Amino acid sequence: MSDLSKQKCEACSPGAPQATKEEKQSLGANVPDWEIVEVDGEEQLKRTFKLKNFAQAQAFTNRVGDLAEEVDHHPVIVLEYGKVTVHWWSHEIHGLHKNDFIMAARTDEAFNA
Repeated sequence: MSDLSKQKCEACSPGAPQATKEEKQSLGANVPDWEIVEVDGEEQLKRTFKLKNFAQAQAFTNRVGDLAEEVDHHPVIVLEYGKVTVHWWSHEIHGLHKNDFIMAARTDEAFNA
């Protein structure tokens, strides 16, 4: 388990500060396979995972869903044959928060488990 994935997600309410450029660089170093993309004017973390077939992709999607439910922080998950794309961002602040990087690290661990 990475140090980042062990950290606790904190409540993120409207008005909470988005991650700074420096925080994004520092936290992003822990999840190097993720990219920061802009969707509808909001920064998000995005990664596409390759799997062998639909059943494995669906099982991974369910693991990510379980992780999200545990902390009440939910990504966009796109399930395709042999591929799952995950987007993490904090809806309440319309951008990236430390929680998103924590969940990206946990998603990586679920994939590698």
